[in-house]
Amino acid sequence: MAETTTEKPVIASPRDPYKRRKTTRGNYELYSWVFMRASGVLLIVLIFGHLFVNLMVGDGVHAIDFAFVGGKWSSPFWQVWDLLMLWLAMLHGTNGVRTVINDYAERDGVRMTLKVVLYLAAVITVVLGTLVIFTFTPCPTGEPADLLPAFCSA
Repeated sequence: MAETTTEKPVIASPRDPYKRRKTTRGNYELYSWVFMRASGVLLIVLIFGHLFVNLMVGDGVHAIDFAFVGGKWSSPFWQVWDLLMLWLAMLHGTNGVRTVINDYAERDGVRMTLKVVLYLAAVITVVLGTLVIFTFTPCPTGEPADLLPAFCSA
């Protein structure tokens, strides 16, 4: 009695779906998933607080100008609030796009290139945003007094 064995070809068919090798170790994806949920909840609080203060308190959207931002960022509380909002939004968005890249980029080189561009853009945005928040001068010299916050004239 002859046995018939069916062996898979060594080279995969071009029509076979791409199967990526598992290269990660540990619980990175679990921590990433938990971070997305926790940062999402915190971002909702930060964003709605930001919108409430900017749009509902005072004259609303008509009051937002250089003086409004200068007055707001003269307080360390609002600097930290906006900094947390920036960092969490960038980390949350970067992690989400990283997941999409991992899911849809089939070739290793393309995946790596997209993630390098993504991480570079995220780092540049976070660094520049942090610099703007902490180096912002609410009372620049030589500006018209009507554009400056009230506390600058004192």
